[in-house]
Amino acid sequence: MTLQPTPIWRTTPTLEQLNRAHPDTLVELLGIEFTAIGPDSIEGCMPVDARTRQPFGILHGGASVALAETLGSVGASLTIDLTQSLVVGQEINANHLRSVREGQVFGLARPLHLGGRSQVWSIEIRDEQQRLVCVSRLTLAVIDRKRPA
Repeated sequence: MTLQPTPIWRTTPTLEQLNRAHPDTLVELLGIEFTAIGPDSIEGCMPVDARTRQPFGILHGGASVALAETLGSVGASLTIDLTQSLVVGQEINANHLRSVREGQVFGLARPLHLGGRSQVWSIEIRDEQQRLVCVSRLTLAVIDRKRPA
């Protein structure tokens, strides 16, 4: 018997809603697209093109980190009550394991810890052949929306 993961989402927007929610941001600039929301994961893809390559013609590590942080941050925001709290990145690390010159990369984000004050997410980025390109871990703070600036 295979156990299904318990859904973790407080809200579950459609993919269309997620993909329309980030106009005029880095998400739109880099061509990041959300592709799936599972019971305990969120997925997206990003093109490897002139926007995301570094001068040597391969996927820029910073673009991979931007994809990882986007997936983890959006996932984290879907697990909290956004009328009361926000999530903000505190730390991200990334290990770049394989270069990619063209096509797309695909990210899968899952939480490792969903706490009241912090969250930790693990993000794997793979190429079109499903080879691991980058692994990342993102730590986010859950802060009170009404806290004075």
